[in-house]
Amino acid sequence: MKLSTLTSTLALLIGSTALADGNHAIHQDGAIISSADASKVADFDILAAHAHRNGNTVTFHMTTNGSAGVSVPAATGEVGGSDVWSYVWPTSLDPSAVGFEGGTGILAMAATSHPDFDDTPLFDENGDGDPANDGIEWHSHWVVLTPTEACGPDALAVRDIPEGSSPKLPATWPGFPIFLDSPGFTPLFDGPEISVNAGFASDVELEGVAYDGVTSALRVNANIHAPLLCVTDVFDVASGELSLPGKIY
Repeated sequence: MKLSTLTSTLALLIGSTALADGNHAIHQDGAIISSADASKVADFDILAAHAHRNGNTVTFHMTTNGSAGVSVPAATGEVGGSDVWSYVWPTSLDPSAVGFEGGTGILAMAATSHPDFDDTPLFDENGDGDPANDGIEWHSHWVVLTPTEACGPDALAVRDIPEGSSPKLPATWPGFPIFLDSPGFTPLFDGPEISVNAGFASDVELEGVAYDGVTSALRVNANIHAPLLCVTDVFDVASGELSLPGKIY
């Protein structure tokens, strides 16, 4: 065998082994695979979404066509009308699995960035000693999504909490009048990959839970009133149709 042929063969084998041993979403059996789309912003163009568990911890991860987390919204200087950009994993879990009132919508893990407000009052993401100034840093939320016509035809919003009502909420609810939790799970970035490790109570059944992957933009209502937080743009959906084809095992 010629040296050049041997070198090429070894390079191919090494490349294949690296792919097989990779830990990104795109390397995983059962991942939801999505074709690259040059018309999309690369770091929100989903190539694969995956979720798997180790005991009561679920790793939600997503491989993008760019460097995940690089793009963040521009600051507007006002909360009303400001943008939220997100990586989202909708699930089939009931919202009660993480402490919300049950039967209230689609429970999703989200990693978000929004420079105009901070909704993680218990956490100091940028480590400067002030927990109220780091909304632009990528951070995690549990959200409950529900169809909301006030946001537009067939649009979703984070479920509002009507004035005077007292639904069950997680202990780390940040005080906003919506079904939003700030659990403090730190999003991790590795080139094209974003991942979030989420812990659950030991009595939550995770086997067979369905999931999908979405990248999207949301916007705070200009009047900061119901609906407070609408999904305004869907950049990409891993399954193409939000069918939640993935399963956690």
